[in-house]
Amino acid sequence: MRDLELANRLLDSFSRIAGVITTKNLDYQARLSRILEVILEYLRVEHGSLMVLERKKYLVVRAASRRKILGHEQTLEDESFVASWVARNREPLFIKDISKDKRFGGQNRGNYRRNSLLSIPILHQGKVLGVINVTDKIGHRDLLQEDITRLFDFSIIIVSLLVQENLQQNHRRQQRILRERNRELRHQETLRAELSQMLAHDLKGPLSEVVANLDILSYTVSEENREFLDSAQLGCDRAVRMVSNLVSIGKIEDGKLMPIKELVEPGPMLAECLSAIKGMARIKEVELILEVEADLPRIVLDRILILRVLQNLLTNALGYCPGNTTIRFGCRRVVDKKQLEFYVQDQGPGIQPAKHSTIFEKYARISDKQDVLVGTGLGLYFCRLAVEIHRGRIGLESEPGKGSRFYFTLPL
Repeated sequence: MRDLELANRLLDSFSRIAGVITTKNLDYQARLSRILEVILEYLRVEHGSLMVLERKKYLVVRAASRRKILGHEQTLEDESFVASWVARNREPLFIKDISKDKRFGGQNRGNYRRNSLLSIPILHQGKVLGVINVTDKIGHRDLLQEDITRLFDFSIIIVSLLVQENLQQNHRRQQRILRERNRELRHQETLRAELSQMLAHDLKGPLSEVVANLDILSYTVSEENREFLDSAQLGCDRAVRMVSNLVSIGKIEDGKLMPIKELVEPGPMLAECLSAIKGMARIKEVELILEVEADLPRIVLDRILILRVLQNLLTNALGYCPGNTTIRFGCRRVVDKKQLEFYVQDQGPGIQPAKHSTIFEKYARISDKQDVLVGTGLGLYFCRLAVEIHRGRIGLESEPGKGSRFYFTLPL
């Protein structure tokens, strides 16, 4: 009968501990305290503690019958503590008479009413997760060696809670690290954006002066020096375009740039674009052919933004086209749709299919080719943003060795 009674008490204790572990109404430390209460009640001992290994080398009291020792820490290397020895050696320790153990002399001895003490490690896959300590048996019988088995039985159940907490702590630590890294990345991105805006703002003045002075020189320069002037104007135009792209991209991304729309005739706008870009084409020895479909309707758009889109696409085509080739650009109606399509078609090397999906992303570049007309990878990104705020769509048709056709459609 006694064995059956002990078995029932043990099963009841296991069930209560399992219930504590699975409950959602208690925090981690409260669960450990409830579990320790069940263990002490089953063993009929008055005092005990449950210590958890933290930060790899500290045993911390997370549950205790004597609440004043909660949070107490001891290192694994400290030989003056029983729990440290147990954790370090991964073995249980039963001390029948603590009065004869040097670790319990003086003040420490006064904390115990009975002579025996039992301490066992909580193990998981060969690693120590914590230590259970019990002492001061209630009644006439003191702790016995056989109580070690019961404590090990309880430790097996506790393992699941400690492993779960370790996983949650690791998860929280990883989340904290990710949050810190994200904050740092956002800070760096803000600094880069502010620097770009500052540089763009500061460059506007000097560039405007250079452009104005070059324009004045164009009326007096000799023909033998015309090539140098054209190159200088080409470089300034590229710099002005890059600065304008930086400023506009920042404003569009922040939602601070709204298109100033007006009713525009496509033909004259394309002719204006041709006039602005023909100097570059002459230097590159590339022929520009303007194609405008007859009777095109007028369209409402931000003329300055769309002009810059067309200039970006044309300059991009010039940057990759070899000499003695042709670039066709123009505008046409989209069949069965209330849309106009603007396009730039070159006879350059073409673009690999793998790059089609990313070509309009920020800082994306068609190739590693270096050219005075090839920029930083912001030109096509600006084109996409400018077209999209017009509720349009930009795209690409290209095959390696067969040139490229960039196009964008705008609603009428």
